[in-house]
Amino acid sequence: MSGVITVGVDGSEHGSAAADWAAAEAVRRGMELRLVHAWAQQPLDLPVTVDTEAQQRWAGGLLRETRARVTARHPGLPVTARLLPSDPVPALVAESAEAGMLVLGSRGHGAFVGYLIGSIALHVLRQAKGPVVLVRSPEQGQEQAGEAGEVLAGVGEEPDAVLGFAFEAAAARGGGLRAVRAWSLPPVVDWGPGSMRLADETGGLAALERKRLDDALEPWRARHPQAEVAEQVEMGSAAQVLLSSCGSAALVVVGRHASGPHGLPRIGHVAHAVLHHAPCPVAVVPHP
Repeated sequence: MSGVITVGVDGSEHGSAAADWAAAEAVRRGMELRLVHAWAQQPLDLPVTVDTEAQQRWAGGLLRETRARVTARHPGLPVTARLLPSDPVPALVAESAEAGMLVLGSRGHGAFVGYLIGSIALHVLRQAKGPVVLVRSPEQGQEQAGEAGEVLAGVGEEPDAVLGFAFEAAAARGGGLRAVRAWSLPPVVDWGPGSMRLADETGGLAALERKRLDDALEPWRARHPQAEVAEQVEMGSAAQVLLSSCGSAALVVVGRHASGPHGLPRIGHVAHAVLHHAPCPVAVVPHP
């Protein structure tokens, strides 16, 4: 993984929360923090007729202020800041290919996922080449999620990218990792003699799913022998199981397929649900 955490700075409350979370994460991991702003995006509180020079001055001031704030909180943290003279989506997607992770702000709960996440973040999530963490500002009276709490990982059929990120995040916090696998009864048409025999040999469907989780975790446990790992296998939809388990989590990690059935980039319904409802930061990791 690259030694840089990149955060998109946009001047919003949620963008500030993302920068603060990213700075703390960079300190935990011993990484560099890179602040970026695609200055072609015009902030909503400025007149529509603002010129390019004024927009660039505003963006430069925003980056300087954000850098001053995070370095005051983390004096030893190496921080760089860069204006990206490009449209935000392609600029941030390109950043995601170079950074260890890209961190963006999220607007929190809302009626529509596009509004909830923000159209820019939604498009970046679909196309990102590496992990993207969405952070929203904490509710009034709450503290920003940080070191406290375990890392929760949703373990599906392609678990390696998710587990690799989750184990590293847990190790950086010195805390535990909860690996969650949800399962449901398969359709009769998908349940052939080979599957029935395998389930019988392992003691039933629930035991078969526990074995699959054990098998997925085995190589990562070998790489991280000090990690405290809790296993959770539960019947139900993956989104419901993850959301019912993440109330005290510091971070939720879910996967994203590179493309949908028609070759178009997508996030997936599980990641959508977790991004919409999880109270903590959510990392979306693309499968290879």
